[in-house]
Amino acid sequence: MYVFKCFINYGKEEEWLSEMSKKGYELVKACFGYTFKKITPEEAIYRIDYRQFKTIADFIDYCTLFEDSGWKHIIGSKSSGTQYFKKLRPDSDDDIFSDNMSKAGRYKRVSKMWGTLAATYIPITIALITTNSIGYKAFLNPKILYYTPGLWEKTGIKFIGSFLFETPFALMRVLPLLLFPIMLTLFIIFYYKAEKLAKETMKSM
Repeated sequence: MYVFKCFINYGKEEEWLSEMSKKGYELVKACFGYTFKKITPEEAIYRIDYRQFKTIADFIDYCTLFEDSGWKHIIGSKSSGTQYFKKLRPDSDDDIFSDNMSKAGRYKRVSKMWGTLAATYIPITIALITTNSIGYKAFLNPKILYYTPGLWEKTGIKFIGSFLFETPFALMRVLPLLLFPIMLTLFIIFYYKAEKLAKETMKSM
């Protein structure tokens, strides 16, 4: 079963995954949403970290450390960043983090990632704006996106038919140019949300 869902708060994501296990769904993949397999309903505890590794050896050592502590690494790779763990043994600690400082660290690592992406997109977006590649005029006058001769002089059924026919092409002309500003905005929002969560986690100490 596939479920499209997006989380910034890892704590809420962990709680949701545990609730899914109680309903009989075990997480098997997390990429642009979540893929579950049907299982017998169970009480399961999930924990999520964010780390990237320079070498496979470092990644293997990381996974082994948690497995020795009773946590199975179920999703994630050397470069994926987000790492998912499931508690294996009842006698293991209920958390993979020793304190709130280390728990806040995962949000700091996430905010650094979003900040790096934002910094990469800023010069590209500025270049697109200053060279007028991003047609802000289209927002002031969307008609310029429609190339059909005499479209705006047509009336009735003829206008509706021509308008509906060309609208998808008009959108394709402008949406690719908006990709960078939209992505930049999202990266900045995610950066500040991760920073906020890091501070809130530290304050809860």
